[in-house]
Amino acid sequence: MASINEAVDPSAMAAIIAETGAGITFGELEDRSRQLAHLLRERGLGPGSHVAVLLENHVRYFEVCWAAQRSGLYITPINWHLGGEEAGYILSDCEATALVTSSRMSDLVASLGPHLDGVTTRLSVDGGIEGFEDYETVLAPQPTEPLDDETEGSLMLYSSGTTGHPKGILPPLSGAPFGTPGVVDALVGMYGFGVGTRYLVPAPLYHAAPLGWSMGAQRAGGTVVVLERFDPTVALAAIEEHRVTHAQFVPTHFVRMLKLDEAARTAHDLSSLQMAIHAAAPCPVEVKRQMLEWWGPIIHEYYSGSEGVGFCAVGPDEWLEHPGTVGKALMGVPHIVGEDGEEVPSGEVGQIWFEGAKPFEYHGDPEKTASVFDQNGWATLGDVGYLDDDGYLFLTDRVSHMIISGGVNIYPQEIEDALIVHPAVADAAVIGVPDADMGESVMAVIQPADPDADEAALTAELQGYCRERLAGFKCPRSYRFTTALPRLPTGKLLKRKLRDEMGGSSAAGVIGG
Repeated sequence: MASINEAVDPSAMAAIIAETGAGITFGELEDRSRQLAHLLRERGLGPGSHVAVLLENHVRYFEVCWAAQRSGLYITPINWHLGGEEAGYILSDCEATALVTSSRMSDLVASLGPHLDGVTTRLSVDGGIEGFEDYETVLAPQPTEPLDDETEGSLMLYSSGTTGHPKGILPPLSGAPFGTPGVVDALVGMYGFGVGTRYLVPAPLYHAAPLGWSMGAQRAGGTVVVLERFDPTVALAAIEEHRVTHAQFVPTHFVRMLKLDEAARTAHDLSSLQMAIHAAAPCPVEVKRQMLEWWGPIIHEYYSGSEGVGFCAVGPDEWLEHPGTVGKALMGVPHIVGEDGEEVPSGEVGQIWFEGAKPFEYHGDPEKTASVFDQNGWATLGDVGYLDDDGYLFLTDRVSHMIISGGVNIYPQEIEDALIVHPAVADAAVIGVPDADMGESVMAVIQPADPDADEAALTAELQGYCRERLAGFKCPRSYRFTTALPRLPTGKLLKRKLRDEMGGSSAAGVIGG
């Protein structure tokens, strides 16, 4: 009879919500996930069926996911920041026949319309939604013994949809008995997770790394400490209060913590923190240097994607020897390919492809699936970068973000990395906008640290700042100012949305550079 972790004390906490203290023990998680597995099987969901979860960061999230994981189901988390049509598209596209949600999502649920038609089992963890059964009521009579045929399920995640409809990433089910370790379990083991680990999750559980690594931490016997939403001061307080040993961040989280004043940054005891892992987006070199100076040599980085195409990792000492790298490949062999389809020498920039990618498909989209594999069977995440002579990978940007100005390829990431560390800048993005002479020109969109800052003066200051740090052709030709950039809660910038908002209209600040 397999358990999530047989070595852990059933009374130990499996998950805690940092702000409220709400939690669930391993014993409760075991029993309740088994009960839900029985209910879903009773409702006709067998191995390979799909269940969707539309919940805020909530302790029930874990029992829903473990119920699916232990009964051979696909589990699809849905981003609750989406609109009704976007969320509904995912719900119907993944062919979910069960949906678990909460009263907090009632307005979004009401807007799902016909996308709910195929969902025959509709549960609300706290009741209060018309047409949905009360989760506790239907769970109560179910047995706490495991299913007779427990097999490993899988997450079926969706891309963020920054280029058209989001795509479902459908991995094959292994058919292995429940309790068989998977790739994420190996990764968390590599980072020292185990019984007694306290793992801080500051991002929404509907994203790949927060959910996958949380379940990996629990499988290793660790406690997951979840923030309802990221706030830099709350995150630091949670590390102290819950004696967090491991945490995973994105670069935007680092930036927001570094922007705190000195009193706020030093107000909490962070001595329990043994390892801070970051991923999801390239981290500006200066930001990471400042974090290493603050937290010491405990910051590790990895590079991968929900598709499982390649995996690179780097520790703090290696990174200091190769600043800016995302590490060496631990899964897959990286190849850098130029525009002519041929591999380029070390140090030259091209599209990153990985040899030996594990199989996956974009659900219902063979054309999209084919587009990420080449004639060699190598796969790509659409990123651009280079390998140095020692085999360390460096990211320069994404193919879709490249600006072509006067026939010259310009990658925004380098410009954004320079702007974000300026003390007058709270957030920054760089996009290409139409230009009659150059085809495209470089525009910087800035969220000032001071909302009342004089835009003309700040533009002039940033122009001089960029000229000192960047080649002239990379310096923004125009500046726009905003109260907030369109980012996902993970920190990922929605550049398509930003380009749509900014279009080709004239800039608000001083033009020229």
